[in-house]
Amino acid sequence: MSNSIVFRNARIIDPSRDLDEVGHIIVEDGIIVAAGKDAQNHAVPKGADIRDCSGLIAVPGLVDARVHVGEPGGEHRETIASASRAAAAGGVTSFIMMPDTNPVIDDIALVEFVKKTARDKAVVNVYPAAAITKGLAGQEMTEIGLLREAGAVAFTDGHTGIHDTQVLRRVMTYAREFGAVISCATRDKHLGANGVMHEGLLASWLGLSGIPKEAELIPLERDLRIAALTRSDYHAAMISIPESAEAIRVARERGAKVTCGISINNLSLNENDIGEYRTFFKLYPPLRSEDDRIAMVEALADGTIDIIVSSHDPQDVDTKRLPFAEAEDGAVGLETMLAAALRLHHNGQVGLMRLIDAMSTRPAQIFGLEAGTLKPGAKADITLIDLDEPWLVAKDMLLSRSKNTPFEDARFSGRAVATYVAGKCVHSL
Repeated sequence: MSNSIVFRNARIIDPSRDLDEVGHIIVEDGIIVAAGKDAQNHAVPKGADIRDCSGLIAVPGLVDARVHVGEPGGEHRETIASASRAAAAGGVTSFIMMPDTNPVIDDIALVEFVKKTARDKAVVNVYPAAAITKGLAGQEMTEIGLLREAGAVAFTDGHTGIHDTQVLRRVMTYAREFGAVISCATRDKHLGANGVMHEGLLASWLGLSGIPKEAELIPLERDLRIAALTRSDYHAAMISIPESAEAIRVARERGAKVTCGISINNLSLNENDIGEYRTFFKLYPPLRSEDDRIAMVEALADGTIDIIVSSHDPQDVDTKRLPFAEAEDGAVGLETMLAAALRLHHNGQVGLMRLIDAMSTRPAQIFGLEAGTLKPGAKADITLIDLDEPWLVAKDMLLSRSKNTPFEDARFSGRAVATYVAGKCVHSL
């Protein structure tokens, strides 16, 4: 039985080669042997499965660099297996799993656990991120060198920032020696600590305490200074305000090696979506003003913001069906990230090449993953997209164990119609 496949007549968008053309993709033994219009001159493997992709777009499988999973310790919210199925349905072929589990992924045994569980049960590639500090306590540094050697692709304390600047300096200095990326949540411990949404007029009208922009900006500017001081690779996990984008630009002009991401929620939604205290819209970073959202879309389009993440954070009914101020932050997003991002393409705000770059090629480059490209010799992680496929988000169709999506009943145009990992179909409509 042949394990070769040929995708014919697809519009191929490959940001790693700045390629946008109609052609074929030929896969043998899970590896791409040709991709592009020149592939039609390549011999078709004997017995290959041939798929006509006329009208579809073929892109490198999406890479989601910020996914929270319940396993171990919170399997009722999400398991590695269920998250992988949700990822496949959303066109995501690789994701980086956050370390804020129970127990925290802060030693080699737990990195190995994630890798083994993913190998045995996941249908997509799962890469573990390890904690920066033991127990996410922000005090004692983890064994970055050993954890990186064990397979951790990034280091982060999840939702928590590193509040002790001296600890952060030591961490970044140490990480530099191992080529490790330090990814921090820019969240001030005290400023806006009791806030539950963006600080502004709407928060006042709703009678909710606000989170000022400075709660993100001040720790970010500090982190950028430490990154420049230590000459380390620093990634701001999720920014949400134009002032943060400007701080990133300035840091790069000074020569700092810094990158940043943004949650799809902050590109697609604003504070008005909270409506009558709807807790599925209680997120961190909080949903900002419409002016802020538009500015962030522009920062994505011009490349200031490197990547888009789903910020997939499953929460069950016990933590979401509460008064707004008491509900947990977070929303699921693996299955809706692509469709929500395509809205930016359909309304002409961000080009398709830049969108795919931000959700595939660029995150793979930042975190050193074997992904994000359709060049010959690469692993055949491929997502087929129908740009015009209309669909409605219904809670009962979500494959995630948790259903806390802010896009419930949203109407989308465009989705992944098939997802392939190493040449194997793991999702198809």
